[in-house]
Amino acid sequence: MTPNEQAVADVLTAYNAALNSSDTDAVMPLYTDDGVFMPPYSQSAVGREAVRRAYDDVFAAIRLTVKFNVEEIVEMSPDWVFARTNSAGATLTHATGKTSAEGNQELFIFRKDRDGKFRIARYSFSTTNPRLP
Repeated sequence: MTPNEQAVADVLTAYNAALNSSDTDAVMPLYTDDGVFMPPYSQSAVGREAVRRAYDDVFAAIRLTVKFNVEEIVEMSPDWVFARTNSAGATLTHATGKTSAEGNQELFIFRKDRDGKFRIARYSFSTTNPRLP
């Protein structure tokens, strides 16, 4: 792995931990100021405040216990890297107390920020769980 690819892998590890802790404060430093979070069935959250609200809403509704598997990390330029991952685990829905299987495929685009650290510039995911009847 190049140093930039390793830096992105480290951000992915931190992001995985933040999701499993339901910790918006741990998620936010991983995003650029103009970052975009694009969850399925929702409008994109664009910019720091919208991204914060979106994660607060997610963590209020569910608790994730997932593991990311990095499928590829590709350095497109010295300042831009993308990563494709798959994740699997479980989701606890707070409103019902029910746990269900969680499986997603994710696409992250990272940008090197002014301080030289890679951060999530764009993030989108979709489920890999079978469709419900």
